[in-house]
Amino acid sequence: MRRVIVNTTPLIALCHIGQLDLLKKMYGEIMIPQAVYRELSQKKESICKKQVDSSLDWIYVEEIENQMAKSMFKTQLHDGEVEVMILAKERHADIVIIDDANAKKHAKYLKLPVTGTLGVLIKAKRQGYISELKPIIQEMIDKNIYISEKLMRLCLEQVNEDFIE
Repeated sequence: MRRVIVNTTPLIALCHIGQLDLLKKMYGEIMIPQAVYRELSQKKESICKKQVDSSLDWIYVEEIENQMAKSMFKTQLHDGEVEVMILAKERHADIVIIDDANAKKHAKYLKLPVTGTLGVLIKAKRQGYISELKPIIQEMIDKNIYISEKLMRLCLEQVNEDFIE
């Protein structure tokens, strides 16, 4: 089984478009650190927390072992991002799913294999889990998840879909 560690933003994005189960289909199971679960729990009526809670048979909430390592990270990262990287190092993750550009830079510096929500969706299209990427990206945009037109075009090119306004 692949070791997949996921940050808060990709979970929220996938929950808001009803695609959280893509992670189960593609990876079987995922891990989230305690800090990510806390971030999801901040809003009492969080749609995403409810979906994650009902998926705890394949989403595992894990505690990082090295709490001291958190102090080594720059303060510009959120707790969830920091714990994702620490957990990924501790568990020898096969992939880390993070959307924040700065956090991705840190993950790459730590030599962690990293992708984001759109990378997961591109892979899902290539593997046949979704038939079209464009409507999913459009739904993300409609749900106030920012994706630039340039990035949308780039993603659609990678899966041979046309960008038509």
